[in-house]
Amino acid sequence: MADLEIVHYPNPSLRERSEEIHEITDEVRSKVRDMIPLMYADDGIGLAAPQVGWNVRLFVMNLQGEEGRGNELVVINPEFVEKSGQQVGEEGCLSLPGVHGDVVRSQRVVMKGQDLDGNELEIEAEDLAARCLQHENDHLNGILFVDKLSPVDKEKNALVLEDLERAWKERSEAVAASQSPQN
Repeated sequence: MADLEIVHYPNPSLRERSEEIHEITDEVRSKVRDMIPLMYADDGIGLAAPQVGWNVRLFVMNLQGEEGRGNELVVINPEFVEKSGQQVGEEGCLSLPGVHGDVVRSQRVVMKGQDLDGNELEIEAEDLAARCLQHENDHLNGILFVDKLSPVDKEKNALVLEDLERAWKERSEAVAASQSPQN
């Protein structure tokens, strides 16, 4: 596996709007091949490119969350063409370990995009599949599920979020210290 790793909140790449992919290159295919096992390693069902510090409009998903089970889906340059209904359900995120809460999403969606071979996709989804498509697409726009939590759920997760922020700051300071010239 390449050098990809899941970045954690509050990494700035999680808040950037991702760029469209104009050409599906061998590098794109290689990174996608590396993203899929990363998603499975942490029992995820979806992983967006910004979650590995790669700010392009691409995500992978498999609702079974296990290699060899279910269908692996790669969506490039996704765009919703229809949303309807409403559902409320608990979400978590590989970039926010330990954070969970209820999020309101559309019940049914239709999404267009491309697959890894450049073929046009049209995905109609409901329930969990619709939730996952919306969650991963939000990542491409710099939106995290915690932005959609109720005040009660935000309060329930406040300590975990503070711990993630503290860990990020410590890692950043350690990296900066290791890169500064020694006197």
